[in-house]
Amino acid sequence: MGLAHSHEAGPGHRRALALALAITASFTVVEVVGGVLTGSLAVLADAVHMLSDNVSIALALVAVWLAAKPATPERTFGYKRAEVLAALANGVTLVALSIWIFVEAIRRLESPEDVLGGWMLVIALVGLGVNLAAGAILYRARGNSLNVEAALRHVFADLLGSIGIAVAAVVILATGWLQADALVSILIGLLILASSWSILRDATTILLEAAPKGIETRAVGGRLAGAPGVVEVHDLHIWTITSGFPALSAHVLVGRGEDCHQRRRELERLLAEEFGIAHTTLQVDHAGDAGGLVELGRFGRMES
Repeated sequence: MGLAHSHEAGPGHRRALALALAITASFTVVEVVGGVLTGSLAVLADAVHMLSDNVSIALALVAVWLAAKPATPERTFGYKRAEVLAALANGVTLVALSIWIFVEAIRRLESPEDVLGGWMLVIALVGLGVNLAAGAILYRARGNSLNVEAALRHVFADLLGSIGIAVAAVVILATGWLQADALVSILIGLLILASSWSILRDATTILLEAAPKGIETRAVGGRLAGAPGVVEVHDLHIWTITSGFPALSAHVLVGRGEDCHQRRRELERLLAEEFGIAHTTLQVDHAGDAGGLVELGRFGRMES
């Protein structure tokens, strides 16, 4: 784990999100009109997904703005969790959209509708260029931002959707098999569902205050307990405030003759250098001075 963590989204994230929003919003209008004129469910499904992208990125921009607001006595971490809430909303929206696409695609498999394959192919090729441009912008700026990562996954799913639309258009033009449009719509729905899973998983993991991905609580506890002068570590908690912002609190007992302040500084340095955890709250006491406390997550020196 490195020391560099993006606790707040910077100007680069905001510019990337705003530019991606402008690109995807413009093409969404093209896809809606094109989907209606060509009669293609696949194009309309991709237009709905693009609309979801627009909402996703707009939510991300709002979340970035909220996350930058300073902390207050009532909200001591400010609005940093707004980013996570926006990502959760994005994931739920994706699930709802995929269900709508599945229902409509099944209906069209049973009763296929006429589709203008030529214009469908043109729209798909334009979509490829649009999604490649938006994806490149977000990829360069993604950093440790969960919302930028979520927006990037939206765009990547759209890119695959555009490829599917192009394939369906070629099949329709070559064979006249109209069901290809509905089948590609189902594939797009599956892509949307797959992209929603990782977003929902990451967001709920943070909201449930689970240990950050890549940080093993037992390893951290054992390492702290094995540090010079430390007798025992308990009440160890590791969680994530927002993406790229891990936090830790623990009660540390040191030997009778130890300097509590010096040992605390050493442990803080250890956590930052070895585990990338810079936001820590360590209560350091001499062994035997803190009797009667409830000891959760206890790590003694033998566990190191």
